[in-house]
Amino acid sequence: MQKKALTVKQEQILTEWNLAKDNLRGCEVWQFEQREVIITQGALLDRLLFVIVGKAKVCTLADNGKNLVLAYYISDGIIGDMEFAMRKDEAATTMVALSDFQCIAVPILPNEVYLRQNSHFINTMAKGLAEKLQLSSENFLSAAFYPGKQRLCDYILQSAYKNFFTDNLTDVAATIGMSYRHMFRLLNDLITSNVLKKIGNSYEIIQPDQLRRFAKGYL
Repeated sequence: MQKKALTVKQEQILTEWNLAKDNLRGCEVWQFEQREVIITQGALLDRLLFVIVGKAKVCTLADNGKNLVLAYYISDGIIGDMEFAMRKDEAATTMVALSDFQCIAVPILPNEVYLRQNSHFINTMAKGLAEKLQLSSENFLSAAFYPGKQRLCDYILQSAYKNFFTDNLTDVAATIGMSYRHMFRLLNDLITSNVLKKIGNSYEIIQPDQLRRFAKGYL
């Protein structure tokens, strides 16, 4: 992770939440590389992170304490809003960057009074929390009831960034609930049918419409 000062353009992200940079203390930009862990479940989370650019997946630990279970994806909005609402300083989830990822880190302690007394900010944050709950429910239903190929295609579509899928394949298999071997065989079928193209450690989506059909169950 790299830390930088905010630019004037980046400060605009805060104004969209009715937050004034001059009323906030200790703000900085955090930059993460692809596949870098942004937050870890159970670790200290004493900042709100406002997404500038990039995409990340949000997961929780499975019962075995090792595998990650997908909750939802995030490419805008706030990280740490649930913990802030519950007044907890331990991260409830693990978040991993699916692309280069930038966010504005706002320390909670020196800014808490200003944040909690800002009704526009609180209402917007509540709306975002409701949307995350809906996404988490949809992903749970997908993992529980959809066929393997449909689950994989839906996962690829949701996690892709700028038409490239770059996730860790071991994590993918665990997240969508199938063996690595079976998942890898399905992935190769998509390559053979020219839906995907392997480029280095990434997969380019060649036929997004066909991938969407598979994700909707037209197999």
